[in-house]
Amino acid sequence: MSGNIKKVKTTDIELKDRLVAINRVTKVTKGGRTFSFSAIVVVGNEDGIVGWGLGKASEVTAAIAKGVDAAKKNLVKIPINKGTIPHEQVAKFGGANVFLKPASHGTGVKAGGAMRAVLESVGVHDILAKSKGSSNPHNLVKATFNALLEMRDAYTVAQHRGVSLEKVFKG
Repeated sequence: MSGNIKKVKTTDIELKDRLVAINRVTKVTKGGRTFSFSAIVVVGNEDGIVGWGLGKASEVTAAIAKGVDAAKKNLVKIPINKGTIPHEQVAKFGGANVFLKPASHGTGVKAGGAMRAVLESVGVHDILAKSKGSSNPHNLVKATFNALLEMRDAYTVAQHRGVSLEKVFKG
């Protein structure tokens, strides 16, 4: 899996950020309550490059800005095939299980909440996705990323096996 991940540098890439979730954290001290915020953010160019980040700060806007900066530091390239993913994939992170399945053109993004933000940032237009188990947005984003990072396009499979692209499809 580690050889499959393609890290991307942030030079001249037009990235759009999507806010997935904001958490208000309360710390009770002798002097009263102190509020801080954590924001999980997904950035992507909607053409196969995506990253996620977590920002924590005492103000919402600062937390979002930190999340965007963190997301830009771990961008990865995901293979996309005609607006959908190359094959079915199951992945897990913590209590969150995700199932991704390619769909035909015109289906749309059939996914909920945190998964939708990640998939739209990648640039997937047609996909069927189901989250099972935990609905915690942090774990769902990480599970979705795990599933996307395990995707391999036909060219990569052919190169890995040392055969022609035709042989991958026809056997």
